[in-house]
Amino acid sequence: MKKWIAILFALVMTLTAAMAGAEGGMLIVAPNGAPAMAVAGVWAENNDAVKTINADTIAEAFGSAEADFIIAPINAGAKLFEAGKSTYRLAAVVTWGNLVFASKAEGFTPEMISGKKLVLFGENTINASIALYVLEKKGIVPSEVEYLAGAAETQALLLSGDADTFVMTAEPAVTAAKMKDETITSVPVNDLYKEVTGFDGFTQAGLFVREKTAAENPELIKEGLEKIQASVEMCEKDPAAVAKNVVAMEILPKEPVALKALPGCSIRWMTAGEAREQIETTAGIDLKQFGGQLPADDFYFSAD
Repeated sequence: MKKWIAILFALVMTLTAAMAGAEGGMLIVAPNGAPAMAVAGVWAENNDAVKTINADTIAEAFGSAEADFIIAPINAGAKLFEAGKSTYRLAAVVTWGNLVFASKAEGFTPEMISGKKLVLFGENTINASIALYVLEKKGIVPSEVEYLAGAAETQALLLSGDADTFVMTAEPAVTAAKMKDETITSVPVNDLYKEVTGFDGFTQAGLFVREKTAAENPELIKEGLEKIQASVEMCEKDPAAVAKNVVAMEILPKEPVALKALPGCSIRWMTAGEAREQIETTAGIDLKQFGGQLPADDFYFSAD
């Protein structure tokens, strides 16, 4: 079944890319959620330029090599590049960690996780590695750690659970949960990450450039980078407009939810070259999530 889904996905991506190419436009692929929110400004100008996908199909998106740009977890892109399964190179970091620890416990703090069961999402992913790393550095030791598939699943557990339920979920899911249950409290994982590393967030999702497009159509890449950077910067400069676009994209149901969720999505632009030290800091926390070594020089894309 998975094989047929992958084949179908590749065919859809091929047809979509062919249509976009025929119209002379670019194609950006992004997982639904915070990565897609980063390109909501591009989508508002041209709906056909942005295609949202499920996070678990990212590898297929890299493998099909049909999109001009992909927004994806940096470690996933690095691992595929290292394995020779992707020719996409990293141009910029666009999200810096949208993870939170959350509970209905009164006066919740991360220290309350010690001695309790903690439910994370994304087993064997950099998100889980970052969460466990900051807890270890803060001396917070759960009695056990359980995993669910994604942030939506831990959000659902949080809503149905009691004051002894402790989870890691993410924005925008946690803001949506708080709208349903005001007893929920969350603490950004980034707060703890900054305490232990000094960095304001970790390098989570990045913008990847297709090698073929860069070689054959550098002007499209230049234009795309400018538009995507402007869209990312709009998240801080004009959050109301972004919230409106996010609802139109059907990422979130209501503008107030989007407005509240945006700050916690940590969407901001930094070129890959400027962010390299922080990328390597993130990679060093769990190198196996980056293919067993730090990304090589040719992993980084520069428009210069």
